[in-house]
Amino acid sequence: MYGTSTGPLLKAARAAAVAAVLAVALGGCSRGDGAADSGRHKGALQSTPMAGAPFWVNPDTAAARQAGQWREDGREADAALLERIAGRPVAEWIGPDDPRGQAEDLTRAAAEAGRTPVLVLYNIPHRDCGQYSSGGAADADAYRTWLDQVASGIGDREALVVLEPDALTHLVDGCTPGRFAQERYALLGHAVDTLGDLPHTAVYLDAGNAGWVRDPARLVDPLRQAGIERADGFALNTSNFYTTEDNTAYGTRLSERLDGKHFVIDTSRNGRGPLQGGHDEAWCNPPGRGLGTPPTTDTGNDLVDAYLWIKRPGDSDGTCKGGPKAGDWWPEYALGLARRAAS
Repeated sequence: MYGTSTGPLLKAARAAAVAAVLAVALGGCSRGDGAADSGRHKGALQSTPMAGAPFWVNPDTAAARQAGQWREDGREADAALLERIAGRPVAEWIGPDDPRGQAEDLTRAAAEAGRTPVLVLYNIPHRDCGQYSSGGAADADAYRTWLDQVASGIGDREALVVLEPDALTHLVDGCTPGRFAQERYALLGHAVDTLGDLPHTAVYLDAGNAGWVRDPARLVDPLRQAGIERADGFALNTSNFYTTEDNTAYGTRLSERLDGKHFVIDTSRNGRGPLQGGHDEAWCNPPGRGLGTPPTTDTGNDLVDAYLWIKRPGDSDGTCKGGPKAGDWWPEYALGLARRAAS
């Protein structure tokens, strides 16, 4: 799993403060909490007059550059289609090099635009258990140092952070060896606490998707060991294709076991749902998929804080089905997603 590069959810230090901060920053009214939340949940995201989309659109992305190039080449129709990606807020994946600088540059640019960036932290040791996106920090100390630098770069600016896609589900499905489990729980807990101590950062722990660990009860203990009680919620469908409806039902079942925790859903590529028919590696660059619901806090469900584009549509899942390496821009695939957009 991999994505690269982009947007006011806020998380204040205490629940009493967040409502006032959100009201000022977003200019909207609360969507309300339909369920009691334990721990440090700062309240649901709030809608804004801008169609419930308070997130930052990075003007300098691969999609934006590609659209510009295609216009110069006379491919006006293709460039217009690609604006369905370039003009939407997409998460920024913080890389291993200069994490403080990356986080600072992104959050400053978003703050200047009056919006909130969505950041993905994806650097856990033994990442992706040797598959297409293998890598991560060299060891636990290196990860803590990297994470602390990210937090320093965010500082007191706003951010929504999706924390370590696949890290927990790979423990549950056995892909990551069990001998790494306690270290991983400790590192995720450190990340939740470090980011959670920032005044305007919300943290969502990745919890897979509706088609991976089919019984959500299996994720409850791993999420608790990773500090879900102290996080703002969990994230579903990162870099995957399961429908919003399926993920909402799955997330609701998981939330019931986690004292009403809220969640966010990656809708970046789920407009046509997952590839059917039992194909090998159906999660990796599947053909025929389309963009899903654009990012918004206007979900119509009190448990679902936002629909996000966590994976950048057009970034490859890996060197499968003719794609470039994981995280690299693949313009032809991006164009196909845009042509088949759900809306």
